[in-house]
Amino acid sequence: MRWRAKSSEPEKNPDTIIHEQIKRRNKREKGFWGFLQHPVQSLIHNPLHSLYLTVPISLTIACIWFVIVYRQFGLDFVLGTTIIDDILIITTLLIITPLALLDFFFDRRQRSLESALPNFFRDLAGMNESGMTLPGAVALVARAEYGALTPHIRRLDQEMSWSVPFVPAMLRFGERIRTPLATRSVDLIAKASRAGGDISNVLRAAAIDTYEFVSLKTDRLNNMFIYIVIIIISFFVYMFVIGILTSTFLGTMAEAGEAAEASGAGAGFMASINIDFYKRIFSHAVILQGFFSGLVAGQMGEGRALAGLKFSAMMVLIGWIVFRFAI
Repeated sequence: MRWRAKSSEPEKNPDTIIHEQIKRRNKREKGFWGFLQHPVQSLIHNPLHSLYLTVPISLTIACIWFVIVYRQFGLDFVLGTTIIDDILIITTLLIITPLALLDFFFDRRQRSLESALPNFFRDLAGMNESGMTLPGAVALVARAEYGALTPHIRRLDQEMSWSVPFVPAMLRFGERIRTPLATRSVDLIAKASRAGGDISNVLRAAAIDTYEFVSLKTDRLNNMFIYIVIIIISFFVYMFVIGILTSTFLGTMAEAGEAAEASGAGAGFMASINIDFYKRIFSHAVILQGFFSGLVAGQMGEGRALAGLKFSAMMVLIGWIVFRFAI
């Protein structure tokens, strides 16, 4: 008789195994492999995935550009002129501009979804309080218009019409929306429903909670808008001052030094000034200030530095154009 060695690990429940497989699949879909399988959906739901595409393309363009200029003019010309600055700035813009645009549309979609949640929960609670069943209330609400939330509500109605229980249908409803507020609200509704509470009161509480969250977020953006404007104006003022300093003061001092040296009054320290060098230093200061000022504006206005990339891209592009072609 053969004896099978007993494993020290306890046997896992089939439900636990299924849940673990689902978690591993979701984790895999949220990463690089998910981007390869569904690139468009991945970019819509996670703007940071654009870096999988823009970083290799931008670095490839930068390397090709550098090699071409290096072979034609040499390393001293590349590093001693604004060519290297152009390469770095264009590369940075190619990376952050698509990310900023995708994040802008993602944030607008998220705000549209979250602003419609309070009305949806309130209408659902009111119809349920009037005596309608949850499937009937969802079917009636699905006929109304809730903006970007309407397709998700109609999908919820379809699932409940196929005899899917309310709690699993609501959990999938929250997973499809993929916003922190929706996930929190749906989780609250699901736990309260499983605990045996009055679903109408739970929906009413969720409506109040989502309304207060959206109102606080909107008030914060409105109150901080003036500071965003101040940051942007400060950048343009700084760029104007640096531009005046570069185009007038340095040139005047260099001419005065050359005149003094030609008259035999002695070579002053301003006679050998390299104006192009100082222009590059000042342009670097303007571009760096524009980039980080945009991040600060996003953090102050929306609570996310990533939201300020649109301001950073705009100010970096303007600063580069001004110093590259106007000064």
